[in-house]
Parts: sequence; structure tokens; C-alpha cells
Amino acid sequence: MASPQDPLLKEEEEAMEDHSDMDVEKGDIPERQNLPSLSVMSTARSIITVVILAFVNLLIYANRSSVAGVLPYIQKAYDTNASLSGLLNTLFIGSYVLVAPIAGYLGDHCNKKYTVCAGVIVWLSMTLTLSFIPDGYFLLFLLTSGLVGAGEATFCTIAPSIIADLFTSDQRTRMLNVFYSVIPVGCGLGYIIGPKVTDAARGDWHWAFRVTPGLGLIAVAFMILVTKELPRTTTNEKKNKSPKFAKWATDLKELFKNRSFMLTTMGSTAVSFIVGAIGVWGPSYLTHARTLLQEKDPCRTEPCDYHDILIFGVVTVVSGILGVVAGSEISKIYRKSNPRADPLVCGCAMMLSAPFLLLALTFGNISLVATNIFIFIGETLLSVNFTLISDIILKVVTPWRRSSALAVQMTIYHLLGDAGSPYLIGLISDTYERGYAKSPLLKYRSLEYALMTSTIMAVIGGAFFMATALFIERDEKEAEMESEPPSSSSSSLLPADEDRASD
Repeated sequence: MASPQDPLLKEEEEAMEDHSDMDVEKGDIPERQNLPSLSVMSTARSIITVVILAFVNLLIYANRSSVAGVLPYIQKAYDTNASLSGLLNTLFIGSYVLVAPIAGYLGDHCNKKYTVCAGVIVWLSMTLTLSFIPDGYFLLFLLTSGLVGAGEATFCTIAPSIIADLFTSDQRTRMLNVFYSVIPVGCGLGYIIGPKVTDAARGDWHWAFRVTPGLGLIAVAFMILVTKELPRTTTNEKKNKSPKFAKWATDLKELFKNRSFMLTTMGSTAVSFIVGAIGVWGPSYLTHARTLLQEKDPCRTEPCDYHDILIFGVVTVVSGILGVVAGSEISKIYRKSNPRADPLVCGCAMMLSAPFLLLALTFGNISLVATNIFIFIGETLLSVNFTLISDIILKVVTPWRRSSALAVQMTIYHLLGDAGSPYLIGLISDTYERGYAKSPLLKYRSLEYALMTSTIMAVIGGAFFMATALFIERDEKEAEMESEPPSSSSSSLLPADEDRASD
């Protein structure tokens, strides 16, 4: 927490004091969104903070998808089959979900900036360690990958709550949009950078994990210098002796009682399942499809490279950006006439993605052009959810539970989503192939049938978001009432703690 002598906080206090003498009875208090919440200097600093956090988020997802980008090389180096390769992601996410609740608690009760920086340092140091593990030591590679997940969990749990502390209402949505829009960009870049760096290193895939750590270290330095925490204490929090002394078990109990939070979390679990499955096995599916179509001679020496990973990366980048921006704008417009817009947009997008994902799998042995088009549409619809999910959660929980809420959500959606989906897809594929002679058609069919589970999850996820729409208005109002101080002291609130009064 920043010290009381911080000049930025002094400016904010003085700005709030200018409005504290207004006559509440006469209605002289201006609308909250018009309060000078931040000085010019602190507004710039807040925006720079979001840019830094978004940059780190991009690096994290680029590094994560680099594993899928060089997966054929990893399989060859460690002599692993499809299910063992899927287990690599499972252990990574397993570590992620174990650390996320701890990180959430620290985010609500300790200095967020230094906790986030510590997580990033763990992530980049373990990523660099991965690049020095020699071939044949798969167990060591597996365990180190798990520690990478621990660092990521700390950052991804706390970073959105830092943004929520700095901005409110539509500004918060815009800044979260910036933060989450880099996820598909990072994923796409990982699919592109991983193979390209490997080619540049003459087939040494280890170099694919040596690009992001140096950039991450620079980001940490800027984060320490630029990022400042704003006080998150409201009048109600002071009355309750500050959230520092609140029992974490009570916070968790309140979160599990929150229907909008739980239903949104289950919907995000379906999104995570699909993204994890497609992210790991999508490039392999396209490669098997191309081999089956014999648009080029089947490769004789593994690993094969038909540039399908590059195409998949470009599709992921473009569809991700388009989906995030479109989802945010559609919801913003629809919200003017319907306060349930966020979950309704998420639900519709999820259900619409199901037929396009199914068409992508159906056309794999007919036309790769059509397959990539359907993948593009399906991924665009899935990406609509990225910003809106976090925005829903930040709406329906009180400010002092935000880190814990995001931690619980991430724990559940990773544990039940992408922690197991790559392994499950690999296991189904291996089971289907068992007992048959290996052939390009068998490899294609086994992966095709395994990936069809994603279409089922899209429908289930859409249903959860639709159910969220039934409760979101009530839960949002309850969160606002719990955060709202008495009207006589409303002008003493920091803008970052005001929860969408303008909405």
C-alpha cells in the first residue's frame, strides 16, 4: 500500500476535499464519473500501469502457446505420446490452481504490486530453466513446467484487481479490454514465434523458451517504478475494521453464495476447456488434415512442418482481437437497454460457436481453407467472453474480495477446464488408435472425434451464462449496497471504490 506521503494520493485527497463541503441535501454533489478522481499525472501513470500489465500478459500467453508451437519437437525429444504430451499442460495448470487461491488472499491483504512482481520473477526464471533441460529428462521438464504455472497464477490473479482499483465504470471495462485483448495476440504470437525461433536456431527448440524471460524482466523493472496502489478502503470497510482482519473463510463463503459469480465461473470453465483443447491440439489437427489431403507429400521425418502452426497463429491473433473488441462494444450498446447484457452476450456467443467448431472438424478432410474459416469464426465467438467474464465478476463482488474472487474463479475454471482438456483429448485420441495400424487417416480421425467434445462444452457453457442473466441484477445491487457508505459521507469515497453508480 502506498504511503500517505505519496504526492499522487495527496492530489486525490485534495480533489475530494474540494467536493466534501457541498450540500448533499441540495444535490450539489456531481455525478461520480465526473469527479476529478486522478490528476493528469496519476491518470497517465494508471494508463502506463495497464500497458505494462497487458505487456506481461501478452508475454505469458505467448510463452504458453510456444509449448504447443514446438510440441512435435518436444514429443520427439522426450519420446512421449499424445496423452503424455497433454499431461504436460495438466501439471502446469495443476500448479496454477494450487497457487491461485494463495495469490488471491495475498492480493486482498498485502501489497499487490510487489506480490505481482514476485510472481512474474518466478514465471520468467522457471521459463528460462525449461530451456536448459536436456533431452530425455521429461519428468524434470514436467515439474519445472508446473513451477512456471505457479508464477503465472500469481500475476493473472492479481493484475485485473489492480486495474479495477485504478478505474471504475466504463473506464474499467475499457482498461480490462486492453488487458484481455492481448491474450489471443500472445497465443497467436506463440504459435508463430516458437517454430520460427526453432528454425532460426537450426532445430534447437529450447531457444523458443529464451525469448520472453528477458522482456519480462524489463517489464518487472517498469512495474516497480511506475505502479502505485490506491487505497481500497470505503466507509463500510472501516466500520468493519478493514478487510485485512476479515476471515478469508467468510469471504469464500460469500463468494460461493453468490449465484452470478458461481454460474459465470462455470461458464468460464467451459470456455477454458475449449480454448485449452483447441490451443494444444488445433495445429496438430490441421497438420494431420493436410497430410490426409496430400496437398503436400507426407513428411517422412518427424517432426513435420507444413506451416499450419503459422496459419493457426495468425487466425488466433485476428479472431481474438476481433472477438474481444466486438464483445465489449456489443455489450456496451446492449447494456443501455438491458442491464443483463454481459451474460446474455456471452451465452449467445458460446452457443453460436458450437456449430462452427463442428463444421471446422467436419471439413478437415475436405478443404483446409473452409476449416480455417470455420475455426476463425468459432474462435472469434469464443473470444467475445474474455473481457465480459471478468467484468461480470468485478460487478457482483465487493472491492475487497476482488482478488479472492478472481483467484477462486481461475482455480475452478483451470482445474475443471484446460487442466484436463488437453490430456483428455490426447487420451481419447490414443484410445481410438489402439489396436489399429498407424495411418494418416487414423491419426486424423482419432483427433477429430476427440476434439468434438469441445462442441458439447460450448453448448453447456452457453447455458451457464444464460442462467447468470437471471441473477446478475440482484447480485450487482447487493455488491453495491455492501460497498456503499452512508449518503452523508459519500463524497469521501475514492472513485476507484465506487461501483458503477453511473450505470
